[in-house]
Amino acid sequence: MLTRWGRALDPDAVLPEYPRPQLVRDSYLNLNGRWEYAFSDEEPAVYEGEIIVPFSPEAPLSGVGRQLKPGQTLWYRRTLRLPDGFVVPGGRVLLHFGAVDQECAVFLDGVEVGGHEGGYLPFTCDITGGITAGPEGVLVVRVRDDTGIGARGKQKLERGGIWYTAQSGIWQTVWAESVPAVHVERLTLTPDLAGSAVAVTVHAPEGSALVEISARGEPVATATAEAGTPVRVPVPEARPWSPEDPFLYDVTVTLGRDRVRGYFGMRSFGVGPDAGGVPRLLLNGRPYFHAGILDQGYWPDGLYTPPSDEAMVHDIVTMKRLGFTMLRKHIKVEPLRWYHHCDRLGILVWQDLVNGGEPYRPWVVTAPVLTPLRLDDRRHRVFGRGDAAGRARFEAEARACVEHLRDVVSLALWVPFNEGWGQFDAARVAAEVAALDPTRPVDHASGWHDQGAGDLRSLHVYFRRFRPPRPDRRVLALTEYGGYSLPVEGLVWGEGRFGYKRFDSAVRLGAAFARLHHREILPAIPRGLSATVYTQLSDVEDELNGLLTYDREVVKMDEDLVRSINERLKLA
Repeated sequence: MLTRWGRALDPDAVLPEYPRPQLVRDSYLNLNGRWEYAFSDEEPAVYEGEIIVPFSPEAPLSGVGRQLKPGQTLWYRRTLRLPDGFVVPGGRVLLHFGAVDQECAVFLDGVEVGGHEGGYLPFTCDITGGITAGPEGVLVVRVRDDTGIGARGKQKLERGGIWYTAQSGIWQTVWAESVPAVHVERLTLTPDLAGSAVAVTVHAPEGSALVEISARGEPVATATAEAGTPVRVPVPEARPWSPEDPFLYDVTVTLGRDRVRGYFGMRSFGVGPDAGGVPRLLLNGRPYFHAGILDQGYWPDGLYTPPSDEAMVHDIVTMKRLGFTMLRKHIKVEPLRWYHHCDRLGILVWQDLVNGGEPYRPWVVTAPVLTPLRLDDRRHRVFGRGDAAGRARFEAEARACVEHLRDVVSLALWVPFNEGWGQFDAARVAAEVAALDPTRPVDHASGWHDQGAGDLRSLHVYFRRFRPPRPDRRVLALTEYGGYSLPVEGLVWGEGRFGYKRFDSAVRLGAAFARLHHREILPAIPRGLSATVYTQLSDVEDELNGLLTYDREVVKMDEDLVRSINERLKLA
């Protein structure tokens, strides 16, 4: 199954857009497109064929169609040519990988220049020393994907039901830039809406930077920031960011010969009582209902990798048009451009951390769908978390993910664990996430095995009637529900048929959707319900419970119906 964007793909211009929207330089060399590949224990003299990067070899758009299995090694190769004038005199050349699943080593002209472990976060190789012989070299990437106890999300070699095709290798943009020896490594931009200011930290080894803030081309403020030291910059009469008014401020930072551009939004997230004393999620100091949808970020032709920038935009725009105010990014970390589009288009994001661990026990992760069950997640072996090294790796990746996405304007809430998948010490982990990022609430355990921690009382309800539980100090959220399925003839991915309730026509599906909300969801809002996450944005492989077909061509329900119900949720 191909999407319209997959059918239009140009192998010589794959995802060409600048991949890091909040830290932009003029120096940019995109390395997506045609590479060579081979499956071999050792690097072969002759490669097997062509792969289109950054699509995994398992993805149809890669042109390969082969699974990288445990114990196997995948090799990539291409010529790296730097354009004339690309290298800053006396500077550095940095090679960036958006994500490689799962373990990789990078070589330039046979010399190892870097590597990474973990399949969801970016990494950088300084290749300055490897290009001293000239502006051209041979770039090789070696990949293994044994996964084991590492983060794997919903990938499974034996796919089916709620588990999807395992993918591997390079799956986000590969690119290079040239920077001065002393340069801005990253920015931290923390808005203080109540104080009408933004805290700017310029992360660099040394130096003093000029910070300039503007709004639609008009100067707002300037300040001087010492490297590594936050500086508070006033933003007079700050215009708040919200899904209804996603206003962004531009920021330019100049450090010596280095100049970068970014943006931020003036908004705040939190938890607090409404006028009746009921705990609610707050946006900009006021209660704000999160009308959300589960967004898995899978594509029939690209798997983890969206086939184009326009495809990402399509999902966000369509959900906004249907009246949703939030996307729960489920068990996946997206390319930074996806978050950028959420920022500029205006939709909230709940960010799941990516699960790992040993194989899960069905009675721990599946039985609670039907039977109330709450286990103490300090029983590590029960949850598939008996390995101390695996737990430490999850926590290290959690910290790295928080830092990676800290500046995302639309990111409203963190979700460390889902349905017991690799869950452990959720109360402690949630507290650590909150300490790392005190600007956002935390849903410590989405679904079940509630440890009484975090900011949300987070429930998944599929097969029984939703009845709000007795209130506690936390915000009540229905973080998965619905999952009503409808196959659309000619637009079904495979033979599997999965859904929590099945329908045979769009009319019956729409009527059931409306009935569910009128009978169960809307009456719960006055009793404390403050967020909902409907399952789900699109079909994914066997799962036919999307509002959209897997190829995104058909909206399965009447759009006016969905939009009107979401409007009632927000106004209830």
